[in-house]
Amino acid sequence: MDEKALSVENFTECRNASDEYFMREAMREASLAEAEDEVPIGAVAVKDGKIIARAYNTRERSRCATHHAEILAIERACASLGGWRLPGVTLYVTLEPCAMCAGAIINARIPRVVYGASDLRFGALGSLVDLSEIPFNHKPEVSRGILKEECADMLSSYFKRKRKQ
Repeated sequence: MDEKALSVENFTECRNASDEYFMREAMREASLAEAEDEVPIGAVAVKDGKIIARAYNTRERSRCATHHAEILAIERACASLGGWRLPGVTLYVTLEPCAMCAGAIINARIPRVVYGASDLRFGALGSLVDLSEIPFNHKPEVSRGILKEECADMLSSYFKRKRKQ
């Protein structure tokens, strides 16, 4: 067997590359939100290296407080897999999930969450609070800061433009 194929470094490189790839897919979703004058936050749910659900914020259009990208992606992933538990799913989101979304992640038993930009005002997976550290019956692994500058720039550009209007 090839030693490099089994090395931690190789695994980390592959994981980082796939995290960036799927975060860019979440950023594509965020761009769709921005095109509809929604806050540009996007999410993708991935299982076995394939995107099983995509979503972006639709709170303004839907006039519904729960229509965050993460919630919509979780709902679509549940429909795709045929159940409320999402084993083996990684959720990629451009902004750190809020308490509502972090709670949905925990309740759906999503094993891993990857987010881009931190949210110092509402972030519930490490910035303001960390719901993943509360001893619930499920604790997702959280990877922070993947393409964080690009994700943060997308949000700050949107809000700068909105303030000018």
